[in-house]
Amino acid sequence: MSDESLCQERILIVDDEPTNLKLLERMLRGQGYRGLVLLDDPRDVLDVYRRARPDLILLDINMPHLDGYAVMDQLRSLDDPLLPPIIILTAQHGKDYLLRALASGARDFITKPFDRNELLMRVRNLLDAQLAHRLMHDRKKVLEDMVEARTAELRRTRLEVVRRLGMAAEYRDEETGNHILRMSNTCALLARASGWDEARCELILHASPMHDIGKIGIPDAILLKPGRFEPHEWEIMKTHASIGARLLEGDDSDLMRMAREIALTHHEKWDGSGYPNGLAGEEIPQAGRIAALADVFDALTSERPYKKAWTVDSAIDLIRENRGKHFDPVLVDIFLEQLPGILEISERYAEPD
Repeated sequence: MSDESLCQERILIVDDEPTNLKLLERMLRGQGYRGLVLLDDPRDVLDVYRRARPDLILLDINMPHLDGYAVMDQLRSLDDPLLPPIIILTAQHGKDYLLRALASGARDFITKPFDRNELLMRVRNLLDAQLAHRLMHDRKKVLEDMVEARTAELRRTRLEVVRRLGMAAEYRDEETGNHILRMSNTCALLARASGWDEARCELILHASPMHDIGKIGIPDAILLKPGRFEPHEWEIMKTHASIGARLLEGDDSDLMRMAREIALTHHEKWDGSGYPNGLAGEEIPQAGRIAALADVFDALTSERPYKKAWTVDSAIDLIRENRGKHFDPVLVDIFLEQLPGILEISERYAEPD
């Protein structure tokens, strides 16, 4: 670092003796240092520090109101990752006295009366060290920001791939991508109202679009059949839950674990009459119970090539009738409480005309 750069650094000098302040100012200005801030009252140090952080502090120990140790305690309490180095100004020569100052945060000390060459050398050395520290800190921050931006980009890409996989499954069933937007946002709303934290609410928002990914493995002759399924066809259709779970297994990320859980369990029913494993009650993971309710409501109230959309009132009547049968009774109560928000989601992601 050039002498010109060093001389522009901000140096805070704290000493209750005006004579010492003038002497230090004259020594440092004579060497070209211009960013000097002089304080004769240690009680003003924190305010001055907060307004503009200095690059170096020259601090007297024996002062009224607050001694140098108390000032260093105040500075440490700020938890500043770039706390500037402190040079203690002292007339004391005792080892214990100096060790206490160093233990309190001082980086160096200068004894009174001041030796000009010693003072200037110590000031320059510590300014050099602080500038290097600052450069490393700034470089680290830049690298951290770059890593964070790249991680966010990868996360957005992964979530977009996940969403489009869910859409692919829906399109095979002649549904639209808006179904999974309505269904996944309703899942997040119900999860939040059930007491989930924001991280898990975001997780179900991005995991639930893959609930029917297993439909990719169902033959078109069955998946797209306009009429009722024959018994053997229905058994094949039900396998989409297990197929989806197999497609999503093998990844330990929270997102894929929840996606697999939802794909496998969103057709289970509270009374144990669902599929593929006949789970009942709280044996069914809560994410699967939430997805089941959100999926059925949107499926009922959406128009399909093979059916007209139900009215909201008709869909709500069916959900009430299936409270404690198909659906978790507590979740049904939460669903009814949150109905205005769910209808707002339905309107926001409505099918285009």
